[in-house]
Amino acid sequence: MSLSIYRLCRRTVLLFMAALIASAVLFPAGGSAYVPYNTNFKDNYGRLVWTQSAYYPVEVLGRDIYLPDENDPTKQVFSPMAQPKDLFIDHNDHIYVADTGNNRIVHLDEQGDLVRIIAVPESPLNKPEGVFVDKNGDIYIADTGNKRVLRLDKDGKLVKEYGRPDSKFLPESFKYDPIKLIVDKRGFLYVATLGGYQGLLQMDSEGNFQSFFGANKTAFSVMDSIKRLLYTREMYLREISKLPGSVASVTVDDNGFVYTVTKDIETAQIKKLNIAGKDLLSAKNEYSMEGTEKTFGEVRFPPKDKKLPQLSDVAVDNGGNITVIDSSLKYLNQYDATGNLLFFWSGEQSAATTKLGMIKSPSALDHNSRNELFILDEENGSIQRFRLSEFGELVHKANRLTQEGRYEESEQPWREVLRLNAYYTPAMLGLAKAAYKKGDYEEARKLFLDAGHQQGYSDAFWQIRLQWFQQHFGTLMNIVIAAAVIYLIANRYLRKSRRGKSRKGRRSRFELVNQLKHALYILKHPLDGFTALRYESKGGAWSSLIILVAAMVSYSISKGFTSFSFNASYVLEISLVSVFLQFLMLWVGWVVSNYLISTIYRGEGRFRDVAFGSAYAMVPFVLVGLPLTLVSNFMTLSEGAIYSFLNTAMLIWVALLMFWNVQATQNYSVGETVMNLFLSLVTMTLLGVLIFITFGLSSELKDFFYSVYQEVTIR
Repeated sequence: MSLSIYRLCRRTVLLFMAALIASAVLFPAGGSAYVPYNTNFKDNYGRLVWTQSAYYPVEVLGRDIYLPDENDPTKQVFSPMAQPKDLFIDHNDHIYVADTGNNRIVHLDEQGDLVRIIAVPESPLNKPEGVFVDKNGDIYIADTGNKRVLRLDKDGKLVKEYGRPDSKFLPESFKYDPIKLIVDKRGFLYVATLGGYQGLLQMDSEGNFQSFFGANKTAFSVMDSIKRLLYTREMYLREISKLPGSVASVTVDDNGFVYTVTKDIETAQIKKLNIAGKDLLSAKNEYSMEGTEKTFGEVRFPPKDKKLPQLSDVAVDNGGNITVIDSSLKYLNQYDATGNLLFFWSGEQSAATTKLGMIKSPSALDHNSRNELFILDEENGSIQRFRLSEFGELVHKANRLTQEGRYEESEQPWREVLRLNAYYTPAMLGLAKAAYKKGDYEEARKLFLDAGHQQGYSDAFWQIRLQWFQQHFGTLMNIVIAAAVIYLIANRYLRKSRRGKSRKGRRSRFELVNQLKHALYILKHPLDGFTALRYESKGGAWSSLIILVAAMVSYSISKGFTSFSFNASYVLEISLVSVFLQFLMLWVGWVVSNYLISTIYRGEGRFRDVAFGSAYAMVPFVLVGLPLTLVSNFMTLSEGAIYSFLNTAMLIWVALLMFWNVQATQNYSVGETVMNLFLSLVTMTLLGVLIFITFGLSSELKDFFYSVYQEVTIR
C-alpha cells in the first residue's frame, strides 16, 4: 500500500515538473503570452497583417496612493488620481503625472511607489494638464486653469511663473491656455495651447516671446477652389474661416527633435521638427520619389459610427520609434524614426471589467530608459507598464540597424523576424536593402516587389539592366548594325517592286482590310475620316468590333502587365476579365448616352454611326497602349517622365478623337460639340446610378416576393 502511494506521489511530482517545463517553453519570459488585445500591421496596399504582440502588459502602477490624514498623521488616507492628463518619465526613470482632477503633480519612483505630491502651496495649481522635467531636475507645469506655466526646482520650490508673453508680435486674439510643454537644451519653452492653431508658442528661458513653431497647414479642398473661383470677394469673406489644426501634444528626443501630434487634420498628424521647424517625416527619403505628407492613425476595420483617428499624445523611445495614442478609437500606433508603421494594437473595450493590458481612456504615454512603455489611463486613474516582447524587441533591433545604414548586420535579425511572421513587410524591406547593399540586385528586386516599394524595385532593376547592357553591349551593336543593313536592302527592293505594280493592283480586294486601314487614315485626318465613316460607309460592324475588342484587350493587358515601377497594383491579383467587362460597360454606356443626347440636340448621326466612330476612336489604346506596356517592363522610374508623357498623350489622343468623332458624325460646331459631350457625360452618370438603383431594388423585390411565398406556403 505504501509502495503504491509512493509511486503515485512520484508520478504527480514528475507531471508537475513536466508542466512547469512545458509552460516555460510555450510561454517564455518576454515572449508572446496571452494578451487581451490584437496587434497588427498594414502593408503598402492597405492589407491587414496579424502579428505577434509587440508589447505585453506587466503591472498597474499609481493606484495605491495613500497620504497622511490631516487630522491624524498616524493614519493614511487613500487619495487616488482623478482624471490625470499627462505623464512624463525623467532620465532617472522617475514618473511624474499631471493629476488634473486633484490639482497636483504625483511623483513616483521607477518601481511606481509614491515619492511625493507636488501641489505648490504658495501658488496652488488649477487643473494642470502638462508636466515636463529637464536634465537638471527642474519641473515645468502647464497650469491650464491658471493660464500659466510654472517652473519648480528639483525640490518642488517655485522658481518662475510664465504668464502670457507681452509682445507686439503676439496677436491679441491669441488665447494663452497651456496644455502641454517641453523645454529644449537651450532652456527655450515650447508650449502647446488650447486651440492654438498658430503652432507651438516658443519662449526663451525668461518668458519672452520668440516665435510660433511647427504650425499645421490649412486644409484646402477642391470645393474651396471652386468657391474661390466663383464667389465674389464679399461672398467669400462671409464664409467661415478655415483654420489649421491646433497641436494636441508635444515631446522632444535626446537629439533635440521636437515631435507634435494634431487631432483634427487628415495628413501629417505627427510631425518630427528640426530646429528650423522643418517636418522630417514628410521629407524625401531613399525610397520615395518626392516629399509627401504621410497619413498617420491606423484602423483595423472601419468603425460603424465612422469615427476617424484622433491622435492625442506622442512619445519617443531610445531608438527613435514614435508611439502615439488614438483617443477616439483607443488604438496605440507605433512608427519608426522615419514615420513607417511598425505596429498598431487595441482590444475590445468593456465598461464592466478592467483587464491588465486594456486601457479604457488613454490620455498620455512615455518610455523609460529600458524602452518600457507606460500608458496613463484617465478613466481608471492608473498607469500600466508594458514591456517589449521577444518579437517586438527583435523588430526594434533589426529596424534600428537598418535606420543606421548597417544593412548587412540587420540581415540576420530580419530573417528571424520573417521566420516568425512571413507576412511582416518591414522585414522584407530590411532584407531587400541588405541584398541591394551586397550587390544581389535580383534578390533585392524580388524583395522590394514583395514589400510593395516601387522606388526600391526600380533602383534594383536599374542596376540589373545596367549589368545586362554592359555584358551584351557588343552583341546589341551587331544586331543594330545588321538590322540597319537589312532595312536598307529591303527598302530598296520594295521601291523597285512598287514601281512595277499598277495603281489598280495596289488596292486591296478585301473590304474588311480597307475598313481597318481607314482607322489609320482617321489618325492622320480625323474630321475627314469620321465624316467618311458617316457618309461614305468606310467603316463596318466587323471592323468596329475588331478594333473595340483589340482596344479592350490592350487596356486589360496594360492594367495587368505594366511594370511594377509604374503600376502599384501589379502585386495584387487583378481579374483581367473584370477589367475587360468594365471597359465594355463604360463604352456601351457612352455610346447609348451620346446617341440619346444627339437625337434631342440637333444631331444627324445614326446609332450605328455613333457606335462605329466610338470604336474607331479607341485605336490609340492598341497603337500606343500595347507597346507602352511592353516597354514599361524595360524602364525604371528614372524614365518615369517619358512613360507618364506617353500614357497621358494616349489618353488625350483618345479624348480628342472622341471629340472629333462627335463633331463630324453629328455635324456640330465646336461649341455644340462641347455641350454634347458635357450632357453625354451627365447622362452616362445618371444612367449608371439608375442601373445601380434598379439592381438594388430588384434584389429587395426578390427578397420581398420570397418572403411572401414562404408566408403563403407555411399557412
